[in-house]
Amino acid sequence: MIDSKQASEALTDIEDTVRRVRQSRIYEVSSLALLMWGVLAFVGNISGWLWPRYGLYFWFAVYGVSAVGFVALGAYHRAKSRVRVFDGRYFLTFLLIAAFGIFVCYFGQFTPRQQTAFWPIYIMLFYMMAGVWFGTAFLVIGATIVALTLIGYFYIPGPSLLLWMAAVNGGGLTLGGLWMRRS
Repeated sequence: MIDSKQASEALTDIEDTVRRVRQSRIYEVSSLALLMWGVLAFVGNISGWLWPRYGLYFWFAVYGVSAVGFVALGAYHRAKSRVRVFDGRYFLTFLLIAAFGIFVCYFGQFTPRQQTAFWPIYIMLFYMMAGVWFGTAFLVIGATIVALTLIGYFYIPGPSLLLWMAAVNGGGLTLGGLWMRRS
């Protein structure tokens, strides 16, 4: 027989294990999404730097590829673990986030340079909020990318900002995804 103190300790251990497993599963799925977006952000920024006239079209393509990528990640994860990780709610959430960002850019009449900084900062806000709920890795990744984006915005002149953002946003998401895979 165990006494109430031992039972309480056992329940605490179980709760801690459940929390760590949940965080591990979230990091596993999120790391794949971060790796995908790291590559896509790198490609989008480099393409915009090489062919600035077509930058907007490259980003539309990046968003399209990311939507297909999320469907593929969801199918892969469901086949692997029989758990659905991306459903209609996630798609609707992404649409709402994008719609609000477009609304802000349009009515704010952002310059291309301002938009180059706005989008990563805006998206990293959601990463940092996820960090509050799901694990500090999200918070660290988001805050680091925001800080480096602001440094680039204020101190890197002209089109070189796109190269900076390829490294900061693309590289930061990729490194963050690799870090999460280890956690």
